[in-house]
Amino acid sequence: MTTYIIRRLVLMIPTLILISIISFIIIQLPPGDFLSAYIGQLMSHGENIDQELIENLKQRYGLDQPLHLQYLKWIWGCLHGDFGLSFEWNQPVAKIIGERLGLTALVSIFTLLFTWLVAIPIGVYSATHQYSIIDHILTFLGFIGLAMPGFLLALILLYLAVSWLGVNLSGLFSPHYVDAPWSWGKIVDLLKHVWIPMIIVGLSGTASLIRIMRANLLDELRKPYVVTARAKGLSEFRLLWKYPVRIAINPFVSTIGQILPTIISGTTIVAVVLNLPTTGPILLNALMSQDMYLAGTFIMFLAILTVIGTLISDILLVWLDPRIRYQ
Repeated sequence: MTTYIIRRLVLMIPTLILISIISFIIIQLPPGDFLSAYIGQLMSHGENIDQELIENLKQRYGLDQPLHLQYLKWIWGCLHGDFGLSFEWNQPVAKIIGERLGLTALVSIFTLLFTWLVAIPIGVYSATHQYSIIDHILTFLGFIGLAMPGFLLALILLYLAVSWLGVNLSGLFSPHYVDAPWSWGKIVDLLKHVWIPMIIVGLSGTASLIRIMRANLLDELRKPYVVTARAKGLSEFRLLWKYPVRIAINPFVSTIGQILPTIISGTTIVAVVLNLPTTGPILLNALMSQDMYLAGTFIMFLAILTVIGTLISDILLVWLDPRIRYQ
């Protein structure tokens, strides 16, 4: 196992280098660049742009250099904690990401806990009460959750809250706390608002995991070791939670590699609809405006969290299911 982990850590290095090169090139593929869009925006407002100003802007943003030199400059800075300057925000990339990363992580962790705490008990109940009335009801609700996009549910809740209750559910803070310094009151206000994106974002994932948990547990309950354990007089509760459930939750653990990147990206469309101060909308704007250093840093963080999350998943699966061994 130790050899496996070391080998995976070594392979992470060329993987991340390749991802950084491909992502940096893809960001540059659309015609034009950030400076072209910026100049076009200034000209649309009637401002005259002379060639000297254009050259100064190119030199300032490093766009006068070849693509490979721009990449080397950016990746060398990343290795030293300098992720470059955001063109659109005119601020260091690390500062922009850092300001919203905490809130994004909070929403993602709350959503993950909500998804697991709801999906596992419901999935277990549906499997142990197969074809009961409650099982049919939960299955029907699960299909609705799978079919309804998160942004649509967000729009519906926003409309109902405004039209029926006269309350605006967007954002993570009340208006008087948005720019206020952190205090106990602001933390309480955040907890009052975080449940809205938590439920909306977690609904589809919860519905999906319920179906997975139900199907996996039904397969395990039909296996001979369960019949043998019952024949030996093991209590139903201990039998259920110690063996079949432990194996059936493998998909929950194996998806950690997909869950960790959401700490950075968030659910972008839902975040835009709910006006959440998370990193998702910033990533979307960076890609649209070809803000290469900001977008490239986001993609690198996503790649790093993906490979780390996958490694964590593999290690936890070995601990959770002794039948799995990596040689």
